[in-house]
Amino acid sequence: MDPLLLAALCGVLTLLIVAFAAVLIVRSALGGADSKDRASILGGVADVVRALRGKR
Repeated sequence: MDPLLLAALCGVLTLLIVAFAAVLIVRSALGGADSKDRASILGGVADVVRALRGKR
């Protein structure tokens, strides 16, 4: 298999795993939360995503 193709597939697979983990974390956090707390939970998640992307 071509090394460049293998590297691209690894990158895509890593991105999918991280995205799936983020969805599970948000889902578990919102599962038992009251509706008044959901905005602050989603705001916190957005801050973490911005920090990981280097926007803050």
